[in-house]
Amino acid sequence: MISKVVDFLCAFMHSLCVLQHVLDLDTNIGFFVFFDAEDANGNPSYLVLQYEEDNEDPSACYSFELKDFYEFVALYLNDLEFGEEESMGEEEEYGPIHHLAHLLYHIVEEGNAVEV
Repeated sequence: MISKVVDFLCAFMHSLCVLQHVLDLDTNIGFFVFFDAEDANGNPSYLVLQYEEDNEDPSACYSFELKDFYEFVALYLNDLEFGEEESMGEEEEYGPIHHLAHLLYHIVEEGNAVEV
């Protein structure tokens, strides 16, 4: 089953003409790579690949609407500023990056419930 998903992802990725790596995030549920892409017709896609453990092949691919993708990027960027302010304090607080990781957890859980 996993190999079918990986084969589909590889075929899909090769059909995209322009890929732009936006950000990546390492969490306790996997490594996530966020990127936007454009196919040969100029249709945009906003995608997140999930990698588990030391696998070189992605275990899942999630597609989002632009508004949701922007929310993820905003949380990531807000954490950069939040992290600078926090570095003066000793204790780590729940910040934007933690919220993003929590959202990704729920996305993965929902994705696991989908039958392919």
